[in-house]
Amino acid sequence: MPRLLASWFGTGLILRRARGSDPGSGTVASLLTYPVAVVVGETWGWPAQVILLLVTIAAGLWALRSLSADGDAAWIVADEAAGTMAATIGLGWGPGLVAVIVFRIADIVKRPFPGVSQAERLPGPAGVMADDLVAGLYGLVAGHLVNALI
Repeated sequence: MPRLLASWFGTGLILRRARGSDPGSGTVASLLTYPVAVVVGETWGWPAQVILLLVTIAAGLWALRSLSADGDAAWIVADEAAGTMAATIGLGWGPGLVAVIVFRIADIVKRPFPGVSQAERLPGPAGVMADDLVAGLYGLVAGHLVNALI
């Protein structure tokens, strides 16, 4: 069960199966989580998105604690799923996609985005999850700015 949750229901293992290596799995997980997050928001509203985010964080932290020997292996993508969900709260398809793109950029490059690198340095599972949540906040702001402009 921890491996299933940490790989976000296998999405973190797709690239390993397809090409034999895991790098890029976080982006795959984000692209597959994005439609789920938007549909939940459009169907039940942003409070349901927040609940889904909190459940994802809790499940991800539990799984990460259970797999502590694996650290932040590339196939562990529950943190990217949580970051994607955080980035898309209250957003529809277009602004949500912008939010996910900004989230992924902030998560990957970290340095120009204050707080992302610092969050990643937290010890253990908290650090694995926290940098994606901080990066998700950058995506959320970007998505809501786009939403306000259109």
